[in-house]
Amino acid sequence: MSLPDVVVTGLGATTPLGGDVASTWDAMLAGRSGVSALTQEWAGQLSVRIAAQLAVEPSEVLERVKLRRLDRSEAIAIIAAQQAWADAGLADSGLDPERLAVSVGSGIGGATTLLAQDDILEASGPRRVSPHTVPMLMPNGPAAWVGLELGAKAGVHSVASACATGAEAIALGLDIIRAGRADVVVAGGTEAVIHPLPIAGFASMRAMSTRNDEPERASRPWDKGRDGFVLGEGAGVVVLERADHAAARGARVYARLAGAGITSDAYDIVQPHAEGEGAIRAIAKAIADADVAKTDIRHVNAHATSTPVGDMLEIGALHKALGDHPVLSATKSMTGHLLGAAGALESIAAILAIRDSVVPPTINLDDPDEGLTMDVAAHKARHLEIPAALNNAFGFGGHNVALVFTRA
Repeated sequence: MSLPDVVVTGLGATTPLGGDVASTWDAMLAGRSGVSALTQEWAGQLSVRIAAQLAVEPSEVLERVKLRRLDRSEAIAIIAAQQAWADAGLADSGLDPERLAVSVGSGIGGATTLLAQDDILEASGPRRVSPHTVPMLMPNGPAAWVGLELGAKAGVHSVASACATGAEAIALGLDIIRAGRADVVVAGGTEAVIHPLPIAGFASMRAMSTRNDEPERASRPWDKGRDGFVLGEGAGVVVLERADHAAARGARVYARLAGAGITSDAYDIVQPHAEGEGAIRAIAKAIADADVAKTDIRHVNAHATSTPVGDMLEIGALHKALGDHPVLSATKSMTGHLLGAAGALESIAAILAIRDSVVPPTINLDDPDEGLTMDVAAHKARHLEIPAALNNAFGFGGHNVALVFTRA
């Protein structure tokens, strides 16, 4: 029995570049950076004092009474999901809630809630701890809240695979529809941990850029001057739908989610495999699953976080898995690294690249690494017909996820 086609019918996001998909995409194509200096008092003690903070605060979108019960990661997941749901036109579609599932993950989850409530516990005692603490910090909170908002009854799933989370959540959505468990899956990722402890932890690993005096130039994938990633926050959500279901209701289709590849390195808790073996296998699996030719993959939205080691390992993996023909983009140069939301937001960028026949730019690529053997749309967006695009996402723990989107 052949597998059903799965298409993307809705997009939603809130990011350091904009409060929705349209503003985020416009900023990407213009090559604008969402990275800025941290002005909070607590940032003064840190070696890293920059981050990519949300362009639109959740309090400008959701009621304050509601926000008191939500971790920041949950709030922005709801915002992105509401946008995607409205964009897909499903509100009055008569969709059976038992045919609607959710797959939304977070790499770190409600860490800011945990830390804030611990401060309250230490300062004021247990009676002052919020009764909403556990639902706010639990890892499945964002998925659960999205499921409640939309009335999903076919299952609510919460993937946690570090920086591969958003992409793996989308891959799970593909599997759910193919398995016949749902007709529609709202899928994506969310992250909001711009807080001194995560920043200090990443900084102690020497994983983050310390270019504090030039925030907008700090995230520079593949550039010789790269010195680590820039922490970002945000959420990205897509609506996946069985193609015949979308056609029956006359839905607008952005692209087809044609294939996914998931592997694990079994190598190291934080370091990627030295030869990129797991990444190569994930890309190959995604292409095989999509049943497309390598030459159809004209564009890659790369994981490319701006780390000295990871960036070039990915180039090597792409070269071995695909060849040198695709045009690459590293949109983290503008958004920073959204951790568990990165793969979802970058999937949205790949989908829109297909729709608009344009590759978003990689900014700050002033002095390319000698190992950069592939074509990159540096500094400016580039028009290109894209029959198929690849999105890569890799995470601590050896998680590798590759997604292939094709023109609808």
